Parts: sequence; structure tokens; C-alpha cells
Amino acid sequence: MTRTDKLYARIVNNPKDVNYKELDKLLLKYGFERSNPGSGSSHYTYRHPELVDILTIPFKRPVKAIYVQQAIAAIKQLEQRSG
Repeated sequence: MTRTDKLYARIVNNPKDVNYKELDKLLLKYGFERSNPGSGSSHYTYRHPELVDILTIPFKRPVKAIYVQQAIAAIKQLEQRSG
């Protein structure tokens, strides 16, 4: 099991206790592209070339579970397309 797999499993098992850096690392490993926030914004935008949906995640610690669940759903969509 790779470090990315372990991080993914830990985040799926406990989506309420995830900090931004961990979620960011996971999304980047899965090929998402991060856009820095504009002036005054505290949210980062993540896009993936294979997905239509755009993820918007606030830069706060810990990240709310709803944002983590959206990220997990997007990763699962990618896994279904590739596997």
C-alpha cells in the first residue's frame, strides 16, 4: 500500500478530521490542477481534465466534511473511468 493509498483510506474513514494540506496533496496526486484564489478569496479551485465538475475548497483547518466528501466523490469518478 502506497503513502497515497494510506492517506486516501484515512481520509475516507474520517472525513471530519482532515486538514487542507492533506486534501490538497491527495487531489494533486490524482491529477487535479489547483488554481490560487483571487484577491480576497479564501477558496482554492481544483479542476481535472477528465471531469466536468469543479471543486472549490476553502483554505481552513480542518476542512469541513462536506468538502472532503465532494473530493472523495470526484476521486471515485476518476477511478471508475480508469478502472
